[in-house]
Amino acid sequence: MPHKACYHRHGWVVFTHNFHRTAYSLTPVTPPVYFSNQKLNELCKSGRINEAQHLFDEMPEKDEFTWNTMIAGYANSGYVINAQKLFDETPKKSSITWSSLISGYCKLGIEHESMSLFYNMRCEGYDPSQFTLGSILRMCSTNGLLSRGEQVHGYAVKTQFDANVFVMTGLVDMYAQCRRVSEAKYLFKMMSYGKNHVTWTAMITGYSRNQDQLGAIECFCDMRAERIEANQYTFPSVLTACGEIMASRFGAQVHGCTVKGGFAANVFVESALVDMYARCGNLNDARIVLETMIVDDVVSWNSMIVGCVRQGFRWDALLLFKKMHTKNMKVDEFTYPSVLNCFAFFNDSKSLKSSKSVHCMAVKTGFEGHVPVSNALVDMYAKRGDLSCAFEIFSNMKEKDVVSWTSLITGYTHNNAHEQALKLFCKMRISGIKPDQIVTASILSSCAELTVLDLGQQVHADFIKSGLLSSLSVDNSLVTMYTSCGCIEDANKVFASMDVKNVITWTALIMGYAKNGKSKESLVFYNEMIESGLKPDFITFIGLLFACSHAGLVDQARQYFDSMINVYHIKPGQDHYACMIDLLGRSGRIDEAVELLNNMVVEPDATVWKALLSACRIHGKIELAEKAANTLFELEPQDAVPYIMLSNLYSSKGQWEDASRIRRLMKSRGVNKEPGYSWMEINSKVYSFMSEDRSHEKSDLIYLKIDEIMMLIREAGYAPDMNFALHNIDEEGKELGLAYHSEKLAVAFGLLELPFGMPIRIYKNIRVCGDCHTAMKFISSVYERVIILRDSNRFHHFREGACSCGDYW
Repeated sequence: MPHKACYHRHGWVVFTHNFHRTAYSLTPVTPPVYFSNQKLNELCKSGRINEAQHLFDEMPEKDEFTWNTMIAGYANSGYVINAQKLFDETPKKSSITWSSLISGYCKLGIEHESMSLFYNMRCEGYDPSQFTLGSILRMCSTNGLLSRGEQVHGYAVKTQFDANVFVMTGLVDMYAQCRRVSEAKYLFKMMSYGKNHVTWTAMITGYSRNQDQLGAIECFCDMRAERIEANQYTFPSVLTACGEIMASRFGAQVHGCTVKGGFAANVFVESALVDMYARCGNLNDARIVLETMIVDDVVSWNSMIVGCVRQGFRWDALLLFKKMHTKNMKVDEFTYPSVLNCFAFFNDSKSLKSSKSVHCMAVKTGFEGHVPVSNALVDMYAKRGDLSCAFEIFSNMKEKDVVSWTSLITGYTHNNAHEQALKLFCKMRISGIKPDQIVTASILSSCAELTVLDLGQQVHADFIKSGLLSSLSVDNSLVTMYTSCGCIEDANKVFASMDVKNVITWTALIMGYAKNGKSKESLVFYNEMIESGLKPDFITFIGLLFACSHAGLVDQARQYFDSMINVYHIKPGQDHYACMIDLLGRSGRIDEAVELLNNMVVEPDATVWKALLSACRIHGKIELAEKAANTLFELEPQDAVPYIMLSNLYSSKGQWEDASRIRRLMKSRGVNKEPGYSWMEINSKVYSFMSEDRSHEKSDLIYLKIDEIMMLIREAGYAPDMNFALHNIDEEGKELGLAYHSEKLAVAFGLLELPFGMPIRIYKNIRVCGDCHTAMKFISSVYERVIILRDSNRFHHFREGACSCGDYW
C-alpha cells in the first residue's frame, strides 16, 4: 500500500504504511519557507537588517510571516520609510502587519503618522491588538501626549480592552508620565486582579516622577505585601523617592531587598543606591557601594560627585573627578556642571589653573556646546568675578535657556555690576525667555541697589502674571527692593502676605524701617521676630544698632550690643563697632566712643575710623578729627572721604588755609573726589543733576523754579545755613551756592514735571547737607508735596514741613 504522508507544522513528516501497524519515522525535511523565515527572524532581532533584506530578496516564496517579519525588522530598527514601503507592497495585510508598522512610528515618537495608521487600520476593518494599543500608549507616555492617550483610553473602554492587564498598565504609565497621577492611581486601584510587577513599577515610578515620594514608598510597601517581586526597574524608582525625602533608613531596607532579590549587582540598581545614599548625606555608604561596583558607571560617579558638592565637600568631589579621569572613564554633560560648580568657590591661583584645564577638557571632548556645561562655565566664571570670560562664553552659546541668562545676570548682580544686570534682563525678556524665581530675586536685588523703583514694580507685576509660585528668595528681595526705594508701605504688604519668613526677611524689614526714619518700629519688629522663635544673626544686629544710631537710643543699643555677645554668642564685627561709635559720637559722647574704639576685640578698620571722624565733624572736635583722618590716610590712601570730611570741618570753623592745605595734599597724592550728584526717575528715564549744573535741556526753567522756591520758602521762614557754604567767597556767593545744590535742582525739576499729589523721589550719592535738609522741609510744606530723599546713609521722608528722621541723621 502506498505510503501516505502529511507535513507536520514543525517541519517533520509522519509516514503510515498500513492500517494495523504504524511506523513513526521522524525524518527531517527542509521546507524552504519555514527555515528561511526562522533565519530572517533571527537576523531582524539581532539588528542585522542588511543581511535580512538580502535573504528576503532571495527567498523564492514569501508567506504572510515573511512580510510581517521584515516590516517589523525595519520598524524596530528605526527604518520606518523602508518598513512603510514593504507595508505598501505586502500582498496580504493582517492586524500584525499594521501593528508592526505602527510600533515603528511610535518608537520614533512620530505622533501624526502613528495615529493616522491607527485610524486607517480600524477603517480598513482590522482590529488593533493589545500590543497595538501598548505601542501607542508608550509613545504618549514618552512624549507627554495626554489628549492622544485619552483617546486611546476611550477606545480601550469601548472595545473592552480596559480589562486587559497589558493595556491597563500602559494607561497607568501614560497618565503618570503626563503628570495626571490621580487618574493613574484611580485606574491602578480599579484593577482588582492581574496586577503584575510591571503594573506596580509603573505606579511607583509615576508617584516618584510626580514628586509624591511618600506615595511611591507606600506603593512599594503594598507591592511587597501582595508578594509581588520587585525587579531592576522597580528598585531605582523607590530609591529615588527615598533620596528625595532623605528617607535613609527606609532606603537601607530597600537596599537589603535588592541584595535578597539578587539585584544588588545590577548597574541601574547600584547607581540608584549611590544616588540615594548621597542625597541622604550618607557619603560613606554611597562610597562603599561605588567602590564595590564591578562596572565603573558614569551615572554613579556623577551621583557621588553631586552628593559631595551638596554636602560642601568640594575637594572630595574634585578628587573623584580626577580619579574618573585616571580610570579613563568617559565623562558626560552631567559630570562637568558639578565639577565646575566646585571651582566657583575657590579663588586661589591653583584652582584657577585647574578650572581652566577642566574647561579645556570640555572643549576637547565636545561637551562645551552642551547647554548645561556652557551654563556651568558661565556661572563659574561669573562667580569668580571674571565677567568678561563669562559673557564671552554666553555670547557664543547657540542655544540659551533661562538658566543661561540667570547665571550671567546673577553673576553681574553679585559683582555689583547692577546696571549691566538690568540691561541683560531687558534683553532676556525681549528674546522671549520667561524669568524664573532665581533670576527674579537677583534682578530685584539690582533694582534695590540702583533704587530703580519703576523697573522693580514691573518685575514684581511680571512675576505675579507669570503664575509662578512665589519663593522665599523672591519675597525677601521684594521686601529689600521696596524698602531700598523708600516704599515702606509696599514692603510691609509683601511682608504681611508671606506664609514663611526667615531671619533674612525680618532683618530686611528691620533695616528698611530704620533707613526710612522709623527706628522705633524696627525695634518692634525685632521683638516680634524673637517671639516667633527665630534667632537674630550677625546682620540683624547691624540693623538694630543702625536703628538705634539714627534715633539716639544709646541705652537700648548697649543692651542689644551686650545681648549679641553674651546671649547669642556673636562676635561683633567692624560694622557693629562702627554703629556704636557713630551712635555715641552723634550723642556727643565722644570720650565713650574713643574708649570703645580702643577696647575693640578686632582691629578697627576704615569704617570705624570714618564713624569717629564723622562724629568729630558734627561736634567740631578738630584735634581728634585730625588723628582719625591721618589714620585713614594710611589705611585707605586713595579714599577721598577723609580728606573731604577734614577739609569741610576746617571750612566750617573758618580755617580756610587748613582746608586749602588738605585739598592740596589730596591733589598731590592723586586722590580724586567723587562729585556729589542727585538723580531721579520719571517715566522710566533717569535724570541726574550736579551742583550749579546747567547742562540739562530745561535748565532755564529749572533755575527760574529755584528762584521761585527760594523766595517762597524764605517767606515761610527759611534762612540759609552758611555753615554748609564751604567755599571762601562772599555771603551772596555762598547763598547762591547753597541754592544750586544738586538736590534742590532735582526737586525743582520734580515740581515742574510731576503732577500734583505724586511723591517726588530723589536719590543722592553722598550725605545730604543740613541746609538742603532744612530747605526740603519748607518746600514740602509750601508746595504741599511729599518729598522722599535718599542720601548715602538713609531715607528722608519730608511731609508737611517735617522729616521722618526727626532732624537726627
